[in-house]
Amino acid sequence: MIVENVLHRPIRTLVSILAVAIEVGMVMLVVGMTHGLLNEYAKRVEGVGADVMIQPPNASFFFGLSSAPMPVKIADRLAELPHVLAVTPVLFQSYSTGGVPIIVYGIDMPSWNRVTGGFVYLQGGPFRGPNDILVDDIYARDNHIRLGQTLNVYQDFQVVGIVEHGKGSRLFIPLATAQDMAGAHDKASIFYVKCVDPAYTDSVIASVRQLLPNYTVLSIKQFMTLVTSNDLPALTAFITALIAVAVCIGFLVIFLSMYTTITERTREIGILKSLGASKAYIIQVILREAALLCLVGIVAGIVGTIVAARVIQSSFPTISVDLTPLWGLRAAALALAGALLGAFYPAFRAARLDPVDALAYE
Repeated sequence: MIVENVLHRPIRTLVSILAVAIEVGMVMLVVGMTHGLLNEYAKRVEGVGADVMIQPPNASFFFGLSSAPMPVKIADRLAELPHVLAVTPVLFQSYSTGGVPIIVYGIDMPSWNRVTGGFVYLQGGPFRGPNDILVDDIYARDNHIRLGQTLNVYQDFQVVGIVEHGKGSRLFIPLATAQDMAGAHDKASIFYVKCVDPAYTDSVIASVRQLLPNYTVLSIKQFMTLVTSNDLPALTAFITALIAVAVCIGFLVIFLSMYTTITERTREIGILKSLGASKAYIIQVILREAALLCLVGIVAGIVGTIVAARVIQSSFPTISVDLTPLWGLRAAALALAGALLGAFYPAFRAARLDPVDALAYE
């Protein structure tokens, strides 16, 4: 009977299933993209190979959100600290391409090589002049960039090298050029510090904090923990708002669908009650119908999200989508809860119908 009721109005059934699928997809896809971008961002910073990072006072660990007030000369003082092997300054330049924000690294190649071990060049080589730029292989593939091509990043640069991805940024320009572009001469946004041995990281951090007491000093491990945490206030608020919108969509569509169903089946409900069906049985039938619609919508939403994630990653390789079974279960639970809540009032209303009035209903 429940299956027949669902198939009786196929268009309305498809709309209900689609609403639940959209609800599940919204939660899984947006959360997956958010966590994917954060995790990928953190891995690229870790890929620099440094042990300690130093930023200006009260700086955000989301690079590019703060200015560059640190003198480059601080690097010389840092290099003199015990157990420090190398220090490299980096100046950030925010850039957006295709709606995707990118932090361009202005680097000093000699010190960068000492800290990171150098780039793996897939094509070309290092900077030869102030207007040269390096791009990583993912960015080059996504934007169809070739060696020797002119690339406009606020000004024209010549692509002299395509490097293996995973070291900080996707675009690299000479530090002096970045300073000229930003009007921040002899300044840096961050210092990456390489210890002679990772076991000395805590000792180096303590020394840096004595030397620069007001600066933000973190180990790369601490940075990874902060960025990949599920307790980021802004991220939690964003996800909560998204979930609320998604649940409201599912709740309202199921509510309207079930409410319309009750109106259309008043006589049928009256017949069931006249044959001895209890209020609990009527409520159970309506809720089971809503649950069936929801389960089909959940499956459709999960399959659609997986397909959408693959399409996004194939079309935009620089965007990472991290779908997890945990958020799939959470999205399914939220969709089911919203559907049952949406169906409860119509079910309760149906159970309260008087059999005589229901049979006389036209």
